[in-house]
Amino acid sequence: MKGAYLLVDALTLLPTLLFSFHPRIAFYCHRATYLPALAVTAVIFLIWDACFTHLGVWGFNPQYLTGSHIGNLPIEEWLFFVCIPYACVFTAYCRRLAGGRGPTKRNEQAATAVLIGFLLPVALLNPHHRYTFTTFLSLSILLAYCSYILKARWLGRFYFSWLVLLLPLLVVDGILTGTGLHAPIVWYNPQDILGIRILTIPVEDFFYGMELVLLNVLLYYLVQRLRYGRSSPGEMPEFV
Repeated sequence: MKGAYLLVDALTLLPTLLFSFHPRIAFYCHRATYLPALAVTAVIFLIWDACFTHLGVWGFNPQYLTGSHIGNLPIEEWLFFVCIPYACVFTAYCRRLAGGRGPTKRNEQAATAVLIGFLLPVALLNPHHRYTFTTFLSLSILLAYCSYILKARWLGRFYFSWLVLLLPLLVVDGILTGTGLHAPIVWYNPQDILGIRILTIPVEDFFYGMELVLLNVLLYYLVQRLRYGRSSPGEMPEFV
């Protein structure tokens, strides 16, 4: 189906974008601090994406695309890095408005240690799997920075929000990787992944998505600190 990837982007973004203007939610009020974080994260991931597409780590099935490209990436892939993180951060924001809590600091530190203790060794043992190595290593570094250097108080709340986001991400990423379709919209070179899948989703995608959303939140903090002069960069963010 032509345009299937664009439809996935639109159906992910439009409901959250519309509800952003609901008076009881008013997520649009964060645009001055969140949109720069979203833009910078998108640029970083698009560079990564373009390099891996060029190397053949992954690619896109033309039968599901509109045919418009910028560089070597379809326009749908550019939109992905706006639509998906926006929807995820909006969902986390709504969870906070509803009074959602996070784990204790001790439990957050334990979760961080477990994640890094899993991701880093797997990355170092699999340098030949380019998607695995790059994603697991970079996420390990990002988690270590947030927890041990920034000492972000919001990291535990982010973990809980990420667990909530896993269900919709299973649906979206499942469709993109071929669940319910006769062929995937996005394909992966089997030599560059571990080969472990949940439904049709490579396990690497879950950590790639986690890093995408976490970097959005982190950069929001840095922009907020520059804009408003907040003294504690580890202070709880307003929307997570």
